[in-house]
Amino acid sequence: MPSPKDSYDFHDQVGHLLRRAYQRHVSIFQEAIPDSDLTAAQFVTLCAVKEKQGCSLNDIVKTTAIDQATIRGVVERLKSRALIEVLPDPNDGRKLLVRATPAGLALIERTVPFAKQVTERTYGELNAGERVALLFLLRKMMESDGE
Repeated sequence: MPSPKDSYDFHDQVGHLLRRAYQRHVSIFQEAIPDSDLTAAQFVTLCAVKEKQGCSLNDIVKTTAIDQATIRGVVERLKSRALIEVLPDPNDGRKLLVRATPAGLALIERTVPFAKQVTERTYGELNAGERVALLFLLRKMMESDGE
């Protein structure tokens, strides 16, 4: 019979817990954001494009940690809603630049107050110290991967 230290309970695994926390966050986001067509991935992409003031798809992938295949679909959906524009890079015709449109910038402004509420609800009952510790530990985990 295996000893308790040799057992594997997926409920206690960091990947499972991170996935569950993320699923909870996405659910809160979808419930709280007034624009029912805006996903969490689309919102973070819009924010990254605004922050970079025009950037490549690779820049968006690096900034958001959304994989290349997924980001293409996200960009297409934002483009179809006229929230971003995709233009040839004037310095390199092989590259594309993504920029937020005035409608995209306005959507960010309207959404940020709700996004702040989403963050608060995601934290739930964590006190101030636990919130700082959580952010510190998540960032430390990312840094150990070279980010």
